[in-house]
Amino acid sequence: MKEDSDILNKIGRKSGMTTPDGYFDNFVAQMTQALPEKETNIESVAPKSTWQKIRPYVYMAAMFGGVWCMIKMFTMMTPETQPLSFENNQTLAEAVSDETFVDDYYMDGVNEYDLMEDMYEDGFDIASLY
Repeated sequence: MKEDSDILNKIGRKSGMTTPDGYFDNFVAQMTQALPEKETNIESVAPKSTWQKIRPYVYMAAMFGGVWCMIKMFTMMTPETQPLSFENNQTLAEAVSDETFVDDYYMDGVNEYDLMEDMYEDGFDIASLY
């Protein structure tokens, strides 16, 4: 005897859940009879009040006002920065007046060749230095 290799034939397709014959033929008619009648009266809808009409705009204005207040608070909490000037900053004035500071930090990117080339282009006589 040859054994069947199809699994669906072994298990069977009937799960025990069946509907009576002709059940879905008149299903829509039976369902509409079973449901109660719902009265739809369009005139019973109340008109919107003034508050219901303007409420979205009031909420949006409140949101923008809150964002403005938040930005204002953040800018008030940050310290004010003043531009660096010699009049306002005594430490900066002392540092720039110190020759070793200027040579080591401020003029660090300038080499001697570039300095002499700039002096030559400006018409400075290099021979007068020696």
